[in-house]
Amino acid sequence: MPPALLRLHQAALTIDGQSIVAPLSFSANKGDFIGIIGPNGAGKSSLLKLINGTQPLSSGDIVLQQRSLAKLNSRQRACKIASVSQVSPPVFALTVYQVAAMGLLPHKGWFDGNTSEDEQQIALALQQLGLQHKAQALVETLSGGELQRLYLARALVQQAELLLLDEPTNHLDVLYQHQILQLSRGLGKTVLACLHDLNLAARYCNKIALLHQGRLLAFGSPAEVLTTAQLSQVFQLPCEVSVHPVHGKLQITFFASGSGL
Repeated sequence: MPPALLRLHQAALTIDGQSIVAPLSFSANKGDFIGIIGPNGAGKSSLLKLINGTQPLSSGDIVLQQRSLAKLNSRQRACKIASVSQVSPPVFALTVYQVAAMGLLPHKGWFDGNTSEDEQQIALALQQLGLQHKAQALVETLSGGELQRLYLARALVQQAELLLLDEPTNHLDVLYQHQILQLSRGLGKTVLACLHDLNLAARYCNKIALLHQGRLLAFGSPAEVLTTAQLSQVFQLPCEVSVHPVHGKLQITFFASGSGL
């Protein structure tokens, strides 16, 4: 069996004496789509920051492709890890093509131009995300769903093996929420995604990491993690976990406290 693509070993974050992420360990194999779930303040985004290097570890280690991330500089990390956060348009007036081309930056020198292979790579990424007809459009004209697809195209151009998504479906219509997760799952990458919607996590993720107060309470398949007992404990509401009659994935329904089923 090949080694895990990503391995966290007792990775922890402490700021001003406060534990933000308690020592936790888990691994991700090539092609895994891992949903990171938990209430606000559980440490989901902080965990992604530890992995992408924007927040240094307080203790422990994170290993990607058998190399400690602590030993990689920012350019080396960017060649291996692509991040997509909540929808936020660029400050400058850029075209869709220009933003997608930014995925090449970790692989280029300051004065390197794009080769014909680079141009083909950008065009292919835009085509895969259904944005080829928008290549010369200004980013400010895109809808929220189109903008998120563009950031996925940029990540595809970046050629990183690991894709980190921080609340990628926030503020998107239901159609775009499913579209973004379907596209992300189909990219052939290892994906870690912070998700608020537990039903989206149950439908698209093959593994789930459940965080609470900075601690990893459970890690495993949706069936192992998304149990009535664990979800009721963490989210402090009674819930029912059932199997959806159409797609066969787990479906979670929460109830107002005291209302029962």
